[in-house]
Amino acid sequence: MSVDAPNGLKARRARLILAAVVIAVAALLVAGGFTAATLMRDDPKGKPQAEAKASASAPAPASSGASSAGPMTPEKGKKIVLSPRTGQKDGVSTGFPASPVGGISAAVYFWEEYAWLDDEKARQQLTAVASKDAPAYVDKRVSEIRKMREALGLPPSGGIPADINFNTAVHAARAKTLNAPGLPVGYVMQVWLSYDRFATGPKGGRDENPLRGDTVDFIVKWQDGAWKFTDEFDSLGDFPVAYEPTSRFAWNDGWAQVRHAG
Repeated sequence: MSVDAPNGLKARRARLILAAVVIAVAALLVAGGFTAATLMRDDPKGKPQAEAKASASAPAPASSGASSAGPMTPEKGKKIVLSPRTGQKDGVSTGFPASPVGGISAAVYFWEEYAWLDDEKARQQLTAVASKDAPAYVDKRVSEIRKMREALGLPPSGGIPADINFNTAVHAARAKTLNAPGLPVGYVMQVWLSYDRFATGPKGGRDENPLRGDTVDFIVKWQDGAWKFTDEFDSLGDFPVAYEPTSRFAWNDGWAQVRHAG
């Protein structure tokens, strides 16, 4: 395999993800009665924990009892309690601590708040969280949104009507500390998320066919007292076992369910 193979795999995966997302979004819009025509009608200052292990998300096993009988699974295991945000800027939650859970929390909050179908708002959010060492990161993500919009028959740039809302709910994460050259252990993490997305529309119209169990990954780096998003270390990441709440394989691979604090 040539040295360019990892990048080739990334590119093919990106195309597949885009195709899958377009299909899923189209299903969301149609199922919710939202056609393309409808849319067009209108310790935060500290340092990451150096002792963070390779599987940053792997929590301790659940306590003894009936629920722990048989193989351990994400459903039985201890949940990751997300760190609460301490601030918000440009539509993005901020103030997560320098810890593995802090990095996971930054990724979860970002994805649940991300304006994934509004390129202008997304650019504002991405600019707020992108690492200064990843100059093309924002443009790359915005380009993905515009391609998706065009595939849906929408203008390449713009928002969505105020009476249509999409909600994203992350229910599990799988995080791994990456050994990034020149940086201490714990400063860079890859965070995979498993999530659902559903739509609501005019007069409370409900999405009868929401997107369920999709996955996305981010690489975050501790920089200037905050977790920043980057693509510098994409080649160091890997692909997880499919997440299933009752799968022992998912648990062994580091998947754990997440819970918002409070």
